[in-house]
Amino acid sequence: MKSRSDAPEKAWSDDRLVRECCKGNQTAWSALLDKYKNLIFSIPIKFGLSRDDAADIFQAVALDLLADLSKLRDPKALPKWLMQASYHKCLRSKKDRFTPLDDQVDLKAEEASGSDLPEQMLYQLQREQGLREAISTLPPRCRRMIAMLFFEIPPRPYQAVAKELGLATGSIGFIRGRCLGKLRQALEKKGFP
Repeated sequence: MKSRSDAPEKAWSDDRLVRECCKGNQTAWSALLDKYKNLIFSIPIKFGLSRDDAADIFQAVALDLLADLSKLRDPKALPKWLMQASYHKCLRSKKDRFTPLDDQVDLKAEEASGSDLPEQMLYQLQREQGLREAISTLPPRCRRMIAMLFFEIPPRPYQAVAKELGLATGSIGFIRGRCLGKLRQALEKKGFP
């Protein structure tokens, strides 16, 4: 049985995802949100907001996406649009939290005045998303191994990884090396140095 993360829709290009979402394809909507959920969620976390606030911002960005996706002229701009929308929601959240209601400024005017995502943050978010996308192209066992070894806190010991993946403990280092080699190739295809 295929897990949701192994679905072929995950490999769809943004062009295809946007086109299918605009047609009302629910599978495409799920794939689009699955592809970008970590990107959207990471921005409020970088702002120092709580996980609950990050979840609220994620939902608000998803609703904006639902409402405005058909207006997107270039599907390649989708990641940056999501980053900007998340960034503005974070600014608003911080402003709402720390500014008395009678002193609030018109946020639409503030956003229109060029309050763009700082260049360094944009660069970092683009690289993080590129890494996520490269990892998503790996075989399932490699994706799982990389997640367990490098993205869990604390990282799992080789014995636990071996047990969960049904491998010999002694083979983890070798397989990890092969998976990282595949990841390096995927990153190079995406233009990473």
